[in-house]
Amino acid sequence: MNEHPISQSVQVSLADRSYDITIGQKLVATAGARIAPLLKRPFLAIVTDENVAKLHLPTLEKSCADHGIETKSIILPAGEATKSYKYLAELCDGLLAAGVERRDVVVALGGGVIGDLTGFAASILRRGVNFIQVPTSLLAQVDSSVGGKTGINSPLGKNLIGAFHQPIAVLADLDVLSTLPQRQRAAGYAEIAKYGLLGDATFFKWLDANVESIVNMGNDLSALAKSVETSCSMKARIVAEDETETGVRALLNLGHTFGHALEAATGYSDRLLHGEGVSIGMVQAFKFSEQLGHCASGTAENVAKHLARAGLPTHMSQIPGSLPPPEKLVELMRQDKKAIGGKLTFILARAIGESFIAKDVAEADVLAFLKEDMVK
Repeated sequence: MNEHPISQSVQVSLADRSYDITIGQKLVATAGARIAPLLKRPFLAIVTDENVAKLHLPTLEKSCADHGIETKSIILPAGEATKSYKYLAELCDGLLAAGVERRDVVVALGGGVIGDLTGFAASILRRGVNFIQVPTSLLAQVDSSVGGKTGINSPLGKNLIGAFHQPIAVLADLDVLSTLPQRQRAAGYAEIAKYGLLGDATFFKWLDANVESIVNMGNDLSALAKSVETSCSMKARIVAEDETETGVRALLNLGHTFGHALEAATGYSDRLLHGEGVSIGMVQAFKFSEQLGHCASGTAENVAKHLARAGLPTHMSQIPGSLPPPEKLVELMRQDKKAIGGKLTFILARAIGESFIAKDVAEADVLAFLKEDMVK
């Protein structure tokens, strides 16, 4: 057991919109003290989902009440399907009915779905209100809560409707991760591994020695804390350089072009969690890189072995149920946000820790790769 609660801070430097990511323990229980100075009046709207509400909402509400903050909470269904037009409208109307004013703050208490949906609602409510991220999943803590990408899914693709809207603070409470199912923690780990794979071979080597400790948790959270802090620091640097993804930020999508297509093909359901899609997609990105001659043979196999140790799927055959044919997957990829002029863009790799943006990738090459990979 850690003798002293972990507490670390990472700044996302964006001039007058800079904010801190606080990584530590007991942050939900002490959130009231941290949030109070950020409020123009002692009022807060909290958005969460049914699963998180049972576990953590009373703690957050009490912490706020202890500091004289009135709260009104909106509880939505859990699951990726909540990132939709339907629930965006329901949430906006709910926030207005709760009395949220232009100078108020909205808190997103939950995983990536709640964070993305709440952030998007905040970006358009009264033409923009401030929001705070309190991510309760590992994936949200290391990825979706940081950087200001908000949005909802369309039947045509993932995250196609949204806006860049930065939070004013992020509170990443490591303690709440112990309430996650093992599958959810593994899914979050995929995004941690991504940072090593795309640009830090030394970090990936460290992860290879600590993967089980991070995913399984335990009394000593030091490895978990380091993995979250390192991931957030890397993303913060990239976001500071390229906030709206016109250049280097696209590297953060390693594995996502393949993965998002698989998520769409499975109907954004529990058949395939986002992190699981990213895991399969990263292995595919390295396989495709090998096939195109960009990186050494066997690299993808090493990536797959590492991700499998975290309990992640690494091949399409591990997705329950049937998948559409490769032609349909390519069609879904055309909706990828990185596509330019109708041309597919992929994040490929020269080695572990050395990824690059590949524009104008030939659809014929992608289709041939998928046809081959699907039968292996």
